[in-house]
Amino acid sequence: MKEAGRAECGGEALFEDLDFPSDDTSLFSDSSTPIAKLQGDITWLRPQEICQSPALFPDDINLGHAKQGLLGDCWFLCACTSLLKSKHLLNKVLPPDQPQWGDSRYRGSFQFSFWEQGHWTEVTIDDRLPCINSTLCFSRCHSPTAFWVALLEKAYAKLHGSYERLWAGQVSEALVDLTGGVAERWSLGESEEEQRLEQDSDQVRRRRLDLNLLYPVKDECALSCSTHSSPGGASELGQYHALTVMEWLDVKTVSGSKVLLLRIRNPWGRCCWGGAWMGSGVGWRAVDPVSALDLQARVAEGEFWLDETNFLSQFDDVTVGYPINDEGHLKSIYTGNLLTHNHQLAGRWMRGHSAGGSRNSSSYGSNPKFWLKVCERGELLVSLLQHRKWRTTEKYAQTPLEESNNTTHQHYQAIALHMWKVEKRRFNLSRMLNKPPCASTHCHAYEREVVLHGQLEPGYYLLIPSTYQPGAEARFLIRAFSSTSTSLSALKSPAPSLPLTTDGEWETSYFRGSWVEGKTAGGSRNFLSHWQNPCFPFTVCDESAVTSGVNVKITLHQSRPDTDLHPIAFHIYKYPEGESEQTLPRNEDPAASCVPHCYTQDVSLACCLPPGAYTIVPSTYQPDCSANFTLSLARRIHRKVVKSQERLGSAIQEISHISVMQS
Repeated sequence: MKEAGRAECGGEALFEDLDFPSDDTSLFSDSSTPIAKLQGDITWLRPQEICQSPALFPDDINLGHAKQGLLGDCWFLCACTSLLKSKHLLNKVLPPDQPQWGDSRYRGSFQFSFWEQGHWTEVTIDDRLPCINSTLCFSRCHSPTAFWVALLEKAYAKLHGSYERLWAGQVSEALVDLTGGVAERWSLGESEEEQRLEQDSDQVRRRRLDLNLLYPVKDECALSCSTHSSPGGASELGQYHALTVMEWLDVKTVSGSKVLLLRIRNPWGRCCWGGAWMGSGVGWRAVDPVSALDLQARVAEGEFWLDETNFLSQFDDVTVGYPINDEGHLKSIYTGNLLTHNHQLAGRWMRGHSAGGSRNSSSYGSNPKFWLKVCERGELLVSLLQHRKWRTTEKYAQTPLEESNNTTHQHYQAIALHMWKVEKRRFNLSRMLNKPPCASTHCHAYEREVVLHGQLEPGYYLLIPSTYQPGAEARFLIRAFSSTSTSLSALKSPAPSLPLTTDGEWETSYFRGSWVEGKTAGGSRNFLSHWQNPCFPFTVCDESAVTSGVNVKITLHQSRPDTDLHPIAFHIYKYPEGESEQTLPRNEDPAASCVPHCYTQDVSLACCLPPGAYTIVPSTYQPDCSANFTLSLARRIHRKVVKSQERLGSAIQEISHISVMQS
C-alpha cells in the first residue's frame, strides 16, 4: 500500500489517502454508468469547505437519514437507514469518539468497518468528498451539515474499488456488509415460473411473503421494498428502485375493522406516491381523526403511507434483515427466538474436483459436504454466501473476472443448499441422494446468499452446497445459526480426484488412513505382516441394469512430499461367499492388484469386478514405513432419476436509479 499523503490546511497536517485518491480513478471503474458524464465536473472538498459547522450527525436524528444524489446506490442507502435504528450496529460500522471538525485531534481521516467474507475489515479514508459547484453530488444527509452518510458511502466505495462500483446492487448485500448478519429477499409478485411450480408447496411458500410471519420482530428487523417497473401509484419511480419500510402497524378504523399501514421512505428525499393515504387522501376518512393526525405527523420528508394491499401489489420484492441484539446474536424473523449458537466455515467449488453442479448432474455427489450435528431440538438457520467474482489487484482496487461465461448475472453463480438427515455417520451417499432432502433452498438462484431455515430434531445432517452448472467455480462461506447447541464441520475431500467420466453415473467414496510403524505399516505381500495394513471393505451390487465393462476405479494417494515418497500399491481381495467381512481371505489371491509398488504420489486402477464383498489393502513395499494416505473408491451405479428436478431461478434485478439532485 502506498504511503499516506499529507496536506497543510490552516497549519494542520491533514491526511490524504493515496490508496483512494481524489481523482477519476476513485470515481470510475470502466465509465459504464451515467455518472461517467460527470468527468471533469467534480471537485473534492472537505466538509469544513462545504459548510461552516460540519458534524457527523445532526441534533435531529430524522435529518440524519440518507438522501440519494447522482449515484444509483439506493440499495446501499436503504441499508444505511437501518443503522440509525441500532446504536450498537452503527458504532460497529462507525467507531465512536473519532475526532471531528473543530477538535484539536482532527486530522482529516475517518475509520469504518465492514463485514466481508466472514470477518470485519477496517477501511480508513480521508474526508475529501466529490462535489459539483461546492455541493455534494452523491449521497448526503437531509441536514446539510451532517456528513456520516457521505463518508460511509466513500468508505464503501473504497472497499469496492470505486464509486461507480456502487451503481446497482441488492439491499440484502449491503445489510449483511453493514451488520455481519443475514438478510433474505422475498418476491411479492408471482412470476410465470412460480405459476408452473404450484405443485411444489415448499417453493411457493419460500418465494411469497406473509407480513404476519414477521410480526414478532416487526419493530426490530430491517425491511425494504423495491420495484422493477413503475408502479401505478408511484408515478415518479422508474425501473429498479429500492425504498425503506420505516414502520408498519395495524390501525383500527371507525367501522371497527383493522387496516395494515406501512410508512415508506424514498431515498430520493421526496414523495413519489399518490395513493389513498397520501396527505388528505380518502383512506384517512376511515380512521379515527386523532389517530389519523398522529400518523400523518410521523411522515418526514420523502415519506408516505400506504396500505398492505397496495404494498403487495405495487412492489416486486422485499428484503428482510434479521435483528441483531447487543451481544451480536441473530433473532429469528420466523419465531423471534435468539439464535445464540453460530459457526462458519469456508469452502470452494473447484472445476474437476468439487464443482459437481446441481442434483440433475451425476457429479452432484462430488460437491463440498458439511456435517451438522444437532444436540437437541431447536431452530436452525443456514446461509450459503458466495464471494463476489472480483480479481483483487491491490488491497481495495479490484477488477472483475473476464473468464465468466455467465451472461445472466456477471457477479455470481446460481447456487443452492440442500440438507439430508443421516441416521449414522457411515452411509451410502448414492442411496441418500436419491431421497428428497429434509430441507433446501427453493432453487438455484443468482444471488450472493441463499438461506435455509427449519426446526430440527437431534441427530446428524449432511449439508451440500452446489452451483447449478457443473464445473462452475467460486469460493463460499457456510454459516449456521441455531437456538440450541450445534457443531459444524467439513468432510475433507482428498487432494486427488478421479477424472470426470461420461460413461454413466459413479458413486465416489473417500477414506483416510495411516501406515503406523509397528502397528499398521505391514508392507507388501512379501511379508507376513502384510495383513496388518489398513483394510477398506466395500461391495459391488448385482445391478442388472449396469452394463459390462469397468465398474470400479480406485486411487491411492500418499500424503508425503515428492522428495520423500514411499513405494506404494494396493490389492483388492474378495471375501468368500458366506464369510464374515471381519475374516480376511489370507489364502486367496487378490481379485485385482495395482502393482508394482511405485515411488509416486498416486497409483490408480480401473477394473471390472463381479458382484460380491471385497476389501482394499493399501501398502508400502517395506514394513514400518509411516505415512498418511487417502483412498478414492468410485463404483459405477444405476441411480434412479430424482423425481424433483433442480430448477434454475431467474436472475435478480440489481437495484439502482439516478436521481436528479435538487439543491
